[in-house]
Amino acid sequence: MKEVLGLFATALLSTSVIAASPTLTPTTTKAGAALPVHIGGRVERVAEGYRRQWPGTYFESAFRGPSALLKIGQGDIILHVSVDGAPVAKLVKRKPGLYRVANLANGRHTIRVDVASESQSAPTVFGGFYAASGTRPLPAPSRARQIEFIGDSHTVGYGNISTRRDCTQDEVWATTDTAQAMPALTARRYGADYQVNAISGRGIVRNYDGMAADTVPTAYPFTLFDKAARYADPAWHPHLFVIALGTNDFTTPLHPGEPWKTRDALHADYEQNYVDFVKRLRAHAPNAHVILWATDMANGEIASEVGKVASRLKAEGERDIAFIPVTGLAFTGCHAHPSTSDDARITIALSTYIDTHPEIWAQK
Repeated sequence: MKEVLGLFATALLSTSVIAASPTLTPTTTKAGAALPVHIGGRVERVAEGYRRQWPGTYFESAFRGPSALLKIGQGDIILHVSVDGAPVAKLVKRKPGLYRVANLANGRHTIRVDVASESQSAPTVFGGFYAASGTRPLPAPSRARQIEFIGDSHTVGYGNISTRRDCTQDEVWATTDTAQAMPALTARRYGADYQVNAISGRGIVRNYDGMAADTVPTAYPFTLFDKAARYADPAWHPHLFVIALGTNDFTTPLHPGEPWKTRDALHADYEQNYVDFVKRLRAHAPNAHVILWATDMANGEIASEVGKVASRLKAEGERDIAFIPVTGLAFTGCHAHPSTSDDARITIALSTYIDTHPEIWAQK
């Protein structure tokens, strides 16, 4: 009987060790060799690691062993750290330095860091993944499918985890989670890599309330918002573009001094520039499908204009263009933005088209 109890106790102890939760803590340990990294999003390689600014960036690696290290660089940022698909830590404005992920089973693991917050004011740096004692690098994860999401705050996930609409700017920043927004949900559904090339408050030709700043098409060609270097990645060939732009062009009235004297003039400029923007995208990815989607905000003005853009593109010979109006959103996030529940609803609307076009993934 004592022998049986002893074996039972040993089994319990063994189970508790295996079931121990992973931990993430700062460390002064010297980093080992850099682990191979797979990157989703636009980055600039710098001495400190990877400088990035467009939202939704993510970094992945794989290794064998009980622990690994990651390095956080300069910049205010919210990061989600996960191992083998399970959350380990949410890091909010953590001090730059080296952090150890430990308490892992001594086997094969994948590690991922997702940028949740928006970084309009300045870029931030992620320093990469490194081997710890007993860690052996493995090839970084990769995926065959690629989706590019282009848009404004509705694509960013602006205030989407907020429990109320009335938010300060600090609360907006803290409750914006691109890792839980529509792009991440859609890409996860299709096992795809993705980029989120979106900026809150920006439009095709006009920003929110006539705000002076680069529009999305103006900022789009560049790696960072300073426009110092044009983005180029020979491995990035999206099968699908998902674009939502127009909310900021049309949800506020025109003001004296803006370039458009009438709403009709704004419509004409928007339509022409949107058509031109999509054609520039197709020049780099001629076989990609394009989804243009819009909410029913602004009394349907946005959806009406996006529908006209889609019709013009088709009339001018562009193929594989779809317009998807999205209705029934609750807009309970900060400042009446989509919540994570709305993000899920948008994902379902997009998936209705994607699921009926499996040829999207066959394009080269």
